[in-house]
Amino acid sequence: MKELQIEIDSGSGFCFGVTTAIKKAEEELSKGTTLYCLGDIVHNGMECERLRQMGLITINHDDLAKLHDVKVLLRAHGEPPATYELARQNNIEIIDATCPVVLQLQKRIRPMTAPLCKHTVSLLSPHLQKVSV
Repeated sequence: MKELQIEIDSGSGFCFGVTTAIKKAEEELSKGTTLYCLGDIVHNGMECERLRQMGLITINHDDLAKLHDVKVLLRAHGEPPATYELARQNNIEIIDATCPVVLQLQKRIRPMTAPLCKHTVSLLSPHLQKVSV
């Protein structure tokens, strides 16, 4: 049987948006404050576990609605305006780690979608390899 050789591309790794989100999480956690993250910060179980051990608490949207007066990191994938409004109402400090590429896509699509519906619009981008809202 032939031996399988696996090579990892030198350019592989997290995209810059995720890398920035991880750095922001690490900075906040190093201050010793409680930090929540809305959804997994990255699609990598080992990295999520590393950050969990540093103190990062991953929550979902239902959990967010119950929180008040805390810090919540928004991951690189972006969030709809309703998330920011809920945070404002609950006095939640947002640490916004939304990827700049995602922000530009949101900015471009908002005028086209706002008159059409009041629902969340999801953008699927093979270039970004993630779902952006």
